[in-house]
Amino acid sequence: MNNKEPIIIEMFYTLTCPNCKILKRMLQDVLPEFGDKFKMETTMANLPIGMVRTMKLGIYAVPTLLINNEIVYREVPAKQDLINKLKTY
Repeated sequence: MNNKEPIIIEMFYTLTCPNCKILKRMLQDVLPEFGDKFKMETTMANLPIGMVRTMKLGIYAVPTLLINNEIVYREVPAKQDLINKLKTY
């Protein structure tokens, strides 16, 4: 049995961003393949807490995807690229 903590995937988004919706849908399709290995979190970049985090992390555009607090994508990747990236963790 695997008792390791899940790897945190955090997506920064805004409600008016069409690419954010695409990335969120893609993650919802892909993440079930990995079971409990990843935990998805979302942060709205234009709310006060999101604005503070974006400034600290140097995020200037959405969608931005972090894995373990490291920026891995600043745009919507190809689905296979995302899958290949997740397999490296």
